Amino acid sequence: MKKRIAPLIVLLLVTGLPHAQEIASRADAYFTALLNAKKFNGTVLLAKDGKILLKKGYGMANFEWDIPNTPSTKFRLGSITKQFTAMSILQLEERGLLKTTDPIGKYFTDYPKPAADEVTIHHLLTHTSGMPSYTDDPTLFEKRSILPLTIAEMIDSFKDKKLRFTPGSQFEYDNSGYFLLGAIIEKVSGKSYEAYLQENIFGPLGMKDSGYDRASPIIKNRASGYQPAPGGGVLNARYLDMGLPYAAGSLYSTVEDLYLWDQALYTEKLVKKATLDRMFQEYIAAEEMGHYGYGWGIATVKGHKNVAHGGGINGFATMISRFPEDHAVFIYLRNVTAPLPRGINNDLAGILFGENVAPPAASN
Repeated sequence: MKKRIAPLIVLLLVTGLPHAQEIASRADAYFTALLNAKKFNGTVLLAKDGKILLKKGYGMANFEWDIPNTPSTKFRLGSITKQFTAMSILQLEERGLLKTTDPIGKYFTDYPKPAADEVTIHHLLTHTSGMPSYTDDPTLFEKRSILPLTIAEMIDSFKDKKLRFTPGSQFEYDNSGYFLLGAIIEKVSGKSYEAYLQENIFGPLGMKDSGYDRASPIIKNRASGYQPAPGGGVLNARYLDMGLPYAAGSLYSTVEDLYLWDQALYTEKLVKKATLDRMFQEYIAAEEMGHYGYGWGIATVKGHKNVAHGGGINGFATMISRFPEDHAVFIYLRNVTAPLPRGINNDLAGILFGENVAPPAASN
């Protein structure tokens, strides 16, 4: 009996291997084609069933020093930050320190009405507050993006603006709401936003290569951010004081650390399952994102449930796309903001689920 079982086990292991190798090979060919077409520069990770299928860097972390990207290169995340902000709020609620039904006036006593009374933490989490996003201000990047404004000064810059619609009635992507969530985390926890994340998320998960992307500290393996130059090549991205994105977009990480995050979301390491389920609940229709939960878009991609979020910030563009019912994920972090081909996320989902997706042509 033992002699019959052993070959069967070996056969199962061997027959499973080519499929994983095919996925990795197709994904690598896909991103190599994008790199050669100067449409991708960054790092990539694909995983399924708890196994990493591809983990690789493409192009340069720093063009001036010809330093290549690797899986341990650190990238500014942009709006992927929001899911960590949302998790922090859920942790604090689970500990009895706040409620998502609380109006924001409870935490900002001088916030103007009617927003103070009508807008709740839930509305901030789901982009349904009706607040104008401070990043929609056309003068923002010309006049204020390089200024080291305090949290209070930033809130003062947008709190007097009128609500665009009745809170809860519709979805409109709003960075102001997530900025306020960061301030609430600080008020309730008694810690700075970055200290709270380190102590309650990054530390417990072993995410040693994640943090708040401030300009002053020396951060080993940090990528430089670039934008396409007219006529070809790249330019250094415009400077941005990282106090401005704050809890809406200030973090940095690696594909390896984000995979630790992905895996933790199948467990109760950070919050109980019932609390975690609320993060991925479909609260409101959210345009091309499908529906919105707490810090995540929720949709169906190629017949598979998908929870995902991207990020875009000076010199960087990012994506984490999870398929929780299949225990599958792809993550890519870029430090050149060249436009990607349409359909790239569908292509990567197809590759992940075994489709023979051809590498993109240079003209796509």
